Amino acid sequence: MERNGRRTFLGVCLGGLAAAVAAVTAWPVYRYLAPRSTGATAARVDIPEKDVPEGEARFFEFNGASAVVVRKRGGGLIALSAVCTHLGCIVQWEKDKQDFLCPCHGGHYSPEGAVTAGPPPKPLTKLPFSVANGTITVG
Repeated sequence: MERNGRRTFLGVCLGGLAAAVAAVTAWPVYRYLAPRSTGATAARVDIPEKDVPEGEARFFEFNGASAVVVRKRGGGLIALSAVCTHLGCIVQWEKDKQDFLCPCHGGHYSPEGAVTAGPPPKPLTKLPFSVANGTITVG
């Protein structure tokens, strides 16, 4: 009887230890994969036009996700989602190459958001914007 009670106690301890190890391992994975909170982001963003010089990009939060405004060489503006369509990584603007790079798997996008290389299945999503009185309004 005493021997059986010791086995039960050791079994409960090992089960608890296994559950703790699983929780400690799973929590960082969950936090990495879970989307960010969407509570503090705007559905409309105003950006001074002078903050986006020719050939440069300006990143910002829009509707809970990363977005970017690009002033292409030659002066044209475009607003895009900065979320890669492959696995959801945030793209980076390569000023010298005038394209977007997804650092996760090497996807490339043109300044208009079209896929030029890599695994992304779709172009970057275009966002509605307007320009008035020196202000770019996205949304």
